Amino acid sequence: MKLQPLILALCIVGANPAVYATQTNATQTVSVAAQSLKDKLKALESFRAEFEQSVIDQDGHLIQSGKGEIVLQYPAKIRWQQNEPDETLLVSDGLRTVYFDSFAEQATILNTLGLIDTTPFVLLTTQDPKQWQKYQVSEISGGYRIEPIQSGAQVERLDVLFADGGLKIGQLNVTDSSGQISSFKFSEAQINGPVDAEQFKFVIPEGVVVDDQTQSD
Repeated sequence: MKLQPLILALCIVGANPAVYATQTNATQTVSVAAQSLKDKLKALESFRAEFEQSVIDQDGHLIQSGKGEIVLQYPAKIRWQQNEPDETLLVSDGLRTVYFDSFAEQATILNTLGLIDTTPFVLLTTQDPKQWQKYQVSEISGGYRIEPIQSGAQVERLDVLFADGGLKIGQLNVTDSSGQISSFKFSEAQINGPVDAEQFKFVIPEGVVVDDQTQSD
């Protein structure tokens, strides 16, 4: 079983946008905890780190593990490189997302907005109050817990833990509707440093099968 990059996993299992059709209007204010997290993330302009991933099933058994690197820059730019056990790469420039599986020699091209705007992960990439009002944010030891207000989402909970109370994201824990928990522990983290724009561009190699889904979104 392949380990998928975090953002891809969150995007694919996100709830249908229609689930939020009855959402309250945009003038509603966010909670104290949500505002605290929002202020913290607003100060985080870029983030770079190595990560170790573990996936635990609902019975507490380790079923997957892996390693990789992440580069994140506001707004909505991400490079997620998985090095073990399979080499995969997800790159988004904020508009277009490319997922490249080197073993399968296949690249999938997707529209970024439609992918992340219905998952808790979206709060790490935007200050849009309309998005924040879709989630309940509470403070937990070392960080914050983000949960969809509406039921039925595949991603039921996202825990964002900060290292030493600062801006560095130390760990992300993602709980899906089956009870499976994917944990990402970050090390060698750097925040608000310069990031080369080329990090968020990817030229698809010749001979690779391309699945362009941007026209069907």
